[in-house]
Amino acid sequence: MKFWNNIFIFLLMILALIVIALFQLPDSNLHIIACDVGQGDAILVTYKNIQILTDGGPDNKVLECLGKHIPFWDREIELVISTHPQKDHYFGLIEVFKRYKLDNYLYNDIDSGNLDYQVLEKVVGGSGVNVIRPFAGQVIRVGMIYLDILNPPAGFTDPNANNIGIVDLLKFGKFKAIFTADVENKISDELSTLSQVEGVNYLKVNHHGSKNGLTQNLLEKLRPVVGVISDGKNNIYGHPHKEILDLLGKYNVKVLRTDEMGDVEVVTDGEKYWVNKN
Repeated sequence: MKFWNNIFIFLLMILALIVIALFQLPDSNLHIIACDVGQGDAILVTYKNIQILTDGGPDNKVLECLGKHIPFWDREIELVISTHPQKDHYFGLIEVFKRYKLDNYLYNDIDSGNLDYQVLEKVVGGSGVNVIRPFAGQVIRVGMIYLDILNPPAGFTDPNANNIGIVDLLKFGKFKAIFTADVENKISDELSTLSQVEGVNYLKVNHHGSKNGLTQNLLEKLRPVVGVISDGKNNIYGHPHKEILDLLGKYNVKVLRTDEMGDVEVVTDGEKYWVNKN
């Protein structure tokens, strides 16, 4: 009797795994998930069996987001981008490197005295990942996803780490999204002079909605429909600042915030796009 009970339990477990797997089968749409990692950034893009992760947030909460949005059997991430060496953007990547197989790693070669960042670099060095250095004008293709690197220019330096942040324009069919890291006013205005940023659908609002990030010049050029802000609830910086919310309102941008919604997921088939209710 005990033998048959064990067989029955085993079969139930197999059935449960099959059901879970069916629910996690990827569709043919592209998903952009601004992970709720508190006061920080971690943005996951998925398309079928392809994943691109930009930044990892200030702690290991990003792992919850990956576990929720990547099928449990898929332990490979095709591209990870670390926009700049500030803890609220890179810290969670340390554990991501330990738990997933990462194919490509895009980051700036910048010295940092931060001990946690040195830990990340050590983990990267021992992982065997293909390292890519960004430069403006570079185009990276991952399956059907195209990433145009808009910042920083080759050889660019700035004492303000925010301004060397990697900015990229994602293109999937007719859909366009721009990810602006923490770049500040100066870089925002420079981005506004680029023809390819005109008419994007999705904006990751600079620097968690800081008044020192997004400028009217850039917003005027972008004219996005959706503006996503990654920020922590009741954060000490007062993000997002009223000036930015008012500016987004002036251009009728639909604002989606992680401190209000948790993970913010926008889905597109390459033409239409919509907000997924989690």
